[in-house]
Amino acid sequence: MARAFAEIAFTPAVLAEQARQGSAGSYAKFLDSEAAPADKLGPAEAAFVGARDGFYQATVSETGWPYVQFRGGPRGFLKVLDEATLAYADFRGNRQYLSVGNLKGDGRVALILVDYPNRRRLKVWGHARIVGAADDPELVARLHDPAYKAKPERAVVITVAALDWNCPQHLPQRYTLEELEPALAQLRGELQRLQAENAALRGQAAPQA
Repeated sequence: MARAFAEIAFTPAVLAEQARQGSAGSYAKFLDSEAAPADKLGPAEAAFVGARDGFYQATVSETGWPYVQFRGGPRGFLKVLDEATLAYADFRGNRQYLSVGNLKGDGRVALILVDYPNRRRLKVWGHARIVGAADDPELVARLHDPAYKAKPERAVVITVAALDWNCPQHLPQRYTLEELEPALAQLRGELQRLQAENAALRGQAAPQA
């Protein structure tokens, strides 16, 4: 957590609540002009982003309501283009276009990326722009994994304004089938070995004619 995050998230109402709850002193240092801005994607952030197969994305509607959506795809579909830019190929969904419409009206966006097995999460704030597939086919092709059957309709390009590695408190440990596969493969192998051993023992114990 550092200055860029605090400047965005610590609104007057938030600061007042921190003061009321007694935590203002703990966070004052993040608003210090000498504090590191933490608005760039380094090697740790790039590796973390590249390992994800989905993230939560919040946009803001014209009525002021937030809209949170899960965006999924092949692992690494959210890409780090440079230290200040993220982008992903956007695929057809239910065709409500809530996120797309919101971003065209207000480009502010917030992402939460979660590594459930290791209880780690990264929050990103930024400004997004929509790039149609016909407007920049080279960019969309660069972002699209040809092995993924869905066809991208556009690209979403996000200029990072702030980021924050969030604490793991209250974050549950969860595993996908892909993440469990090594352990499951080992169990299947052990089961097959035991089944073969059991069959051999039954054969040895069978009465002779």
